[in-house]
Amino acid sequence: MHWYIDVLKQYFVFDGRAHRTEYWMFTLISFIVSIIIAVVEGVLGIAGFLGGVYSLAILCPSLGVGARRLHDTGRSAWWLLLAFIPCLGWLVLIVLFALDSEGGSNDYGPNPKGM
Repeated sequence: MHWYIDVLKQYFVFDGRAHRTEYWMFTLISFIVSIIIAVVEGVLGIAGFLGGVYSLAILCPSLGVGARRLHDTGRSAWWLLLAFIPCLGWLVLIVLFALDSEGGSNDYGPNPKGM
């Protein structure tokens, strides 16, 4: 859970690096929270409102951790624009997010793994 909280604490941080665990744990917990919100909305009959608010609330942290994850692989955050290419863009981004860190320091800072 601390991975999720740490990303939220860095709400508007787009520089630096984030390793795979930080990115994927944030994504997993966000997905689980979204499912819980959808169930609550279904029970209460207020479809879409809480989910929309939650999505807007985590938009900046999601972009920030995605940018830092791409920095960790040695790529610019501009690669996030691939998300606008239907299907193929998301597949490419998933592969890039799953790649291992660049060893040592790169243009975006020291390796978060400490190696």
